[in-house]
Amino acid sequence: MDFDFSWLLLGLPVAFVLGWLASRLDLRQLRLENRQAPKAYFRGLNFLLNEQQDQAIDAFIEAVQNDPDTQELHFALGNLFRRRGEYQRAVRVHEHLLGRGDLSRADRDRAQHALAQDFLSAGLLDRAETALQKLEGTRYENESRLALLAIYERSREWAQAEIVASKLDASEQASYGTRRAHHLCEQASEQASKGALDEAMRLLRQAATLAPDAPRPPIDIAALQLRSGQAAEAFDTLMALADTAPMALPLYAAQLQQTAVAAHRSGEALALLQRRYAQAPSIDVVEAIVALGGQLQPAGEGREATTTTPRDGYLAHLAQQPGSLVAASRWLAGEQFTDDALTHPPVQRALDQAARPLMRYRCAACGFEAHQYFWHCPGCQAWDSYPPRRVEEL
Repeated sequence: MDFDFSWLLLGLPVAFVLGWLASRLDLRQLRLENRQAPKAYFRGLNFLLNEQQDQAIDAFIEAVQNDPDTQELHFALGNLFRRRGEYQRAVRVHEHLLGRGDLSRADRDRAQHALAQDFLSAGLLDRAETALQKLEGTRYENESRLALLAIYERSREWAQAEIVASKLDASEQASYGTRRAHHLCEQASEQASKGALDEAMRLLRQAATLAPDAPRPPIDIAALQLRSGQAAEAFDTLMALADTAPMALPLYAAQLQQTAVAAHRSGEALALLQRRYAQAPSIDVVEAIVALGGQLQPAGEGREATTTTPRDGYLAHLAQQPGSLVAASRWLAGEQFTDDALTHPPVQRALDQAARPLMRYRCAACGFEAHQYFWHCPGCQAWDSYPPRRVEEL
């Protein structure tokens, strides 16, 4: 049977026309989608600039549906979800990006960083830690280490915190010696609570080497020495600290007084406290002097001491700080009023209650107040943000 070439000649034009029509339809559809995607994108941007986040999210979702391969739209959408507190949706967006095989290395690192931020914002610290650890060796490395350091400090994982801080210290972008010393002191406190005094002392010695001017390591070392029965060594440690960190004396004045009594060196401690009080009056130093049975030295040359008994030191402090309710309360508590036996107790209670808030310490970073001195603020997580003086003396 012979093949009729006339059908071939007729079929070629028909196939060409059909192909041309199909291409035109595909091109028209492509143009329509391309027009819809930018419109949705710009509409979302306009909503975002007008702080209409709900409408912006709807517009960006439409844009992503029209062009699912646009990474920037995914990042914008994920960031919007996070800002609105919709952390699960933000996580899904960024995990979808990480699951794509065509994503560049830079965009993959960016998506991993965004995912870590999602977990941090949601308070999922375990998952945030895992996500941040995957950023080692990327351009987000330093930022991820800072976030990891904050996580470990918040969860009181001091050994891990010290490791991360040592890496940051090695990067030479900032000094983390004092912060690492705090981490070691925290570890030493944990070891001491378990009875491992030798290990605690080793950590404290290491902390003192990292931050030789920081007051905390010597204070903790002296406390551990006194606990171990080494009162003379503890006293020497605190006396040396008085030269390296004189402004921190109010923090360990009571400890110095107790150590001096245990070491039978009250005279040396009293002379130091009196000398430093004359330079910088402080209620904590006054109380240490009173506990040692001493009197206040004159605050200036040519002035004679007005104290006759140790407790009159509070009166002398009132002469220096006329508004000190704490000193007034301390003095009144030790006085005997035979004529006012009924009125003295309620007056004393009222004065103690008024003075109690003034004995707090206040964080200079966030204003958090506490009766206990904190090296690490419970409010803002800042280190060394508490001045070594009470609220009344600020």
